[in-house]
Amino acid sequence: MSSVLRLLARVVCLVLLATSAVHAGGYERVSIAMDGGHLDGVFFRPPGPGPFPAVVALHGCGGLWREQGKLSLRHLDWGERLSNAGFAVLMPDSYGSRGLASQCGVKDLTVRAGRERVADTMAARLWLLQRNDIRPGQLSLIGWSGGGSTVLTAIRKDRQPADQMPDFTRAIAFYPGCRIQSESPSFAVRMPLLILMGEADDWTPAAPCGYLAKAAQARGEKVEFVTYPGAVHDFDHPRLEVKERENVAFSANGTGKVMVGTNPAAREDALKRVDAFLKAP
Repeated sequence: MSSVLRLLARVVCLVLLATSAVHAGGYERVSIAMDGGHLDGVFFRPPGPGPFPAVVALHGCGGLWREQGKLSLRHLDWGERLSNAGFAVLMPDSYGSRGLASQCGVKDLTVRAGRERVADTMAARLWLLQRNDIRPGQLSLIGWSGGGSTVLTAIRKDRQPADQMPDFTRAIAFYPGCRIQSESPSFAVRMPLLILMGEADDWTPAAPCGYLAKAAQARGEKVEFVTYPGAVHDFDHPRLEVKERENVAFSANGTGKVMVGTNPAAREDALKRVDAFLKAP
């Protein structure tokens, strides 16, 4: 084989290896450096050279995966949707990286929304900022349920990053647990925040988030609070039948049973609101 043919074969091999790292859903598995180790993550990158605005997306208590090697339908749907809209999307795996499965039934969490998961969020931010295909001034944050609770902690004014690197500029929380933050006298947000809740949510009730939003608005903070009549937890899921879920660690009625499922009208409105919010100047 001539040297030219050998070089061509090597180039083809490298291209195939690079392509094989991108899964059918358009994402790749990545490693995110952080103090004391690393996080596994999933990265959706729009086509083209960039640079792109970026979103760090935080999973809920069920984690990123529905089964080994298959990204959950919610995260696959949102990752594809946001990347098709021109956003790079990084989803840090806070549980799988630490050898943990679903934490929905665990009361004594070792990976907490207000501590370890905030650290994961900031590590993801720095990972994005090290790339030359990301616009450093256009980083957003989005989270669901426990990930939404992490959003509320991560964007507090008293949690401003000390590293002098560009901060997140806006944040979205889907049905977060708001009780702890709403009862904190020092809670205040440092960026625009959109909270989306189901009025019938009996896992993370809307009322505490309503109190939090009302107090923030009274202080002049840019917090938008949207509720959907009849919608329950997971209303934005692409296809989840409305059903009762058992063995939940914390529920509004204390039984460990909650309702979850897609609400098509709420989902459709939320999709439009998220797109408009992320693209706002």
